Amino acid sequence: MASALPDSLPEVASHFPDRPQFSGFMKPGRVEGEVANLEVLGKIPEEIDGTFYRVMPDPQFPPFIQDDPWFNGDGNISAFRVKDGRVSFKQRYVRTEKFTRERDAQRALLGKYRNKFTDAVEFKVRTTANTNVVHFNGKLLALKEDAPPYALDPETLETIGLHTFDGQLPSMTFTAHPKFDPETGEMICFGYEAKGDGTPDICYYRIAADGTFLETVWLVSPVVAMIHDFAVTENWVVFPLMPQVCDIERMKAGGEHWQWSPETPFYIGVLPRVGAKPSDIKFFKYPNCFPSHTSNAYEDASGNIVFDLGLSEKNVFFWWPDAQGNAPAPESLHSQLTRFTIDPRATDLELGAAHVQALDTNNSEFYRVDDRFATKSYRHVYFDLMRPELGTDFPAIGPVLGGGYPLYNSLGHLDLETGKTDVYFPGRTHMVQEPVFIPRRGSKVEGDGYLLALVNNYASLTSELHLLDTKDFTKALAVISLPLKLRAGLHGNWVDAV
Repeated sequence: MASALPDSLPEVASHFPDRPQFSGFMKPGRVEGEVANLEVLGKIPEEIDGTFYRVMPDPQFPPFIQDDPWFNGDGNISAFRVKDGRVSFKQRYVRTEKFTRERDAQRALLGKYRNKFTDAVEFKVRTTANTNVVHFNGKLLALKEDAPPYALDPETLETIGLHTFDGQLPSMTFTAHPKFDPETGEMICFGYEAKGDGTPDICYYRIAADGTFLETVWLVSPVVAMIHDFAVTENWVVFPLMPQVCDIERMKAGGEHWQWSPETPFYIGVLPRVGAKPSDIKFFKYPNCFPSHTSNAYEDASGNIVFDLGLSEKNVFFWWPDAQGNAPAPESLHSQLTRFTIDPRATDLELGAAHVQALDTNNSEFYRVDDRFATKSYRHVYFDLMRPELGTDFPAIGPVLGGGYPLYNSLGHLDLETGKTDVYFPGRTHMVQEPVFIPRRGSKVEGDGYLLALVNNYASLTSELHLLDTKDFTKALAVISLPLKLRAGLHGNWVDAV
């Protein structure tokens, strides 16, 4: 492992670049610490008792590469403890190899996003652990899909270390979106590029609630593509392959890990959840499009897979254009919740319009459900929305918005039974981040509970938590104020107190 910096590196930057992804609300915060008794406007029900964990990319040092994307920053974990109507806040960085070596060197050492050939030094594990944080078997796992998780203490947020499940992890990579069986606590996972950068290998595995690996299946993908999210039903696993493709020779030449491929179809891999062989995988094909996050999946009465996810005709990751440099304007992007119905027994693997239904035509993302109904038929889905007609004051907040990430100005609740979408608009100078669902204590009714979301207040340049009751979705029960701003995060989860 290299210990010295090459002489050819540019001079160490003393400030972050004058780029949208490092400006305004997106200027890195780089804060660790605690705040007790956050201010609360309204009332938090006493029954809510648990912790909301979330993670954001938050670089501790200015990058040495040009135009670094916003989600190449260090993973910084926030924990909001809610108890007795009060909220406390704690935040700490994940002590990855990258983080600790850069702190020792007092400068950035990591190069381009997921391109080890552009690094200043050689890393054994170069992940930033900045995409999701889940609670499993007594530990927090900080996740990014290029490496194994990092384990953290759920109370202190101190990093325990790289987590390979006592050496059981067969893959070099681990999904940022593991799924959990609500009945057994089983964690269903996979890794893509599982044998290293540019490899077509997918490794699927199931992990019992006590951390024991139950099954491993090695698969080969038809294209080396990003598989950011996936879905699980009672009997099937569904892998949506995003047409952002990897080429190892491009990486060696200093190029990007990912490049949009308009010629590549949208592949959907379908595999039996239990007892599968590598030959059991089927890759269905649909015309080129961009699959975003999944909502849920289940099997209908005919045994077909019902698979719901966000779908866009254009490349939502516009910062990774196609080979000719073509990328859509960010304001032209529109992702909508879409349902695929797939017969897993079919021999014709071509999917067309007959297999697809738009569930909601709003521009939406970051879909969440009542996790007690994951893998099952469900009725309620919650998400971020962009509805400009609601009255956001774009001229006023434009100078401090920052950029490089999608904007959503409201939260949506779609009732799949009635087709009705309720909307919560937090204010003219606000944007929302991903929500989480909190079940109402003692209730087993799907969707009966609360929604909690971090909200950006651009007028005060601070962050807020907005708490909604799902029975009265259009107004906030409580707004919890932070004395600082938390830049755009990726994912998080609610964990009930034991």
